[in-house]
Amino acid sequence: MKKILLLSAVTMALLMSLHSCKTGKVIVNREVQTQNDGSMLLGRQTSEQFLKEPYKQWYDEEYNDYQPDEASMKELRKQHLKSYHITVFLGTWCGDSHREFPRLMKILKAADVPDSKLTIIAVNRKKESPNGEEGLYNIQRVPTIIFQKYGKEIGRIIEYPTSGYLEKDMVNILKKDDASVGDLFQKKK
Repeated sequence: MKKILLLSAVTMALLMSLHSCKTGKVIVNREVQTQNDGSMLLGRQTSEQFLKEPYKQWYDEEYNDYQPDEASMKELRKQHLKSYHITVFLGTWCGDSHREFPRLMKILKAADVPDSKLTIIAVNRKKESPNGEEGLYNIQRVPTIIFQKYGKEIGRIIEYPTSGYLEKDMVNILKKDDASVGDLFQKKK
């Protein structure tokens, strides 16, 4: 009987601690100081965080210099980019992230995608975030940009766009999703 009560007490304590972890607040805009990389962002971030030093320098330079392809931008609007949820994993220490993240932000702004449709998660050099989101998405490289619709992943861009242009790869992902929806309707007929 004592073993059952002890087991019940341990189980209850474990369940309570798990519940408190689930209901705990997620820290947003966490910044840490590292010996090798200096300031580094970790975990969920807001886009405004990249307008602060030391991130502002590389962010502004790439954002201001990048000119999205207009034909691709028209297609992104036609494909209703703002109806998708986008999750981006990046490293503030990573050269590929320095290039692609500001470009992504410029494209999203030009396509009128609201901030509510974007989740930004910064990782350390081991590709880890404080809340472990990288494990849910199997993040191996950064940046990784994930496109979701109704909670289902429909495509991702890893490190750099295969076409050479982020907005062109985005169009290809959305068109593939559009084609799969069309295939679904064809099968139902």
